[in-house]
Amino acid sequence: MTDTELRVSKIQDGTVIDHIPGGTALHVLAVLGIDGSGGEEVSIGMNVPSDRLGRKDIVKVEDRELSADEVDVLSLIAPQASINIIRGYEVSEKSRVSRPTEVVGVLSCPNVNCITTGDEPVDSVFDVLDDGVRCRYCDTIVRDDVASLIEST
Repeated sequence: MTDTELRVSKIQDGTVIDHIPGGTALHVLAVLGIDGSGGEEVSIGMNVPSDRLGRKDIVKVEDRELSADEVDVLSLIAPQASINIIRGYEVSEKSRVSRPTEVVGVLSCPNVNCITTGDEPVDSVFDVLDDGVRCRYCDTIVRDDVASLIEST
């Protein structure tokens, strides 16, 4: 394979998430709710060489553009990621993720005594910290593995 050959083919329409830290593509799929059962066409490159990151992952999802909520959560596990919207095999929009100040209704609090983990009709609210997230209701802080808090749909 030469430097000019693509490791993963181009997509016609959809989203390319680039500059994901090496080894975390599967967390990105969890954020997107992709587990292989939905029939989505997904291409993944894991631990490929990167000038900026040393090693990086790339995720390409056919026929899907990310929601703002998905990008917000994605920014927590891949803060340097770039999002490329592809239409007709061309990049039509390119942006970098930016960390939100809060994330509502997408993460589950790991504290079993938190009001958001019971039968109460309360959406979780997490304040985004420099090095993790904090539940606004019970003040539980998660610094590592934020991806494990992603609510399953």
